[in-house]
Amino acid sequence: MDPTPLTVRYFAGARAAAGRAEERTPAGRSLNDLTADLARRHGDRLAAVLRVASFLVNGVTCHDREAPLPGGATIDVLPPFAGG
Repeated sequence: MDPTPLTVRYFAGARAAAGRAEERTPAGRSLNDLTADLARRHGDRLAAVLRVASFLVNGVTCHDREAPLPGGATIDVLPPFAGG
């Protein structure tokens, strides 16, 4: 397993809820584990966004939230957008 940290990028309402555009976080876990950790660290507002967000892993929609995320991956957090 690649220990290179993950890059999490927040867009739109996720950026506002997280209070940042991007952060690095340890690798070696699933998307479900990652989102639980992010919700714990950033609070209820981000937790609510994460429950309805879509996620891209290295630009590809993530369908298996239990699969280990590859080290060095970029995770995009995409909340629902108005009108779409």
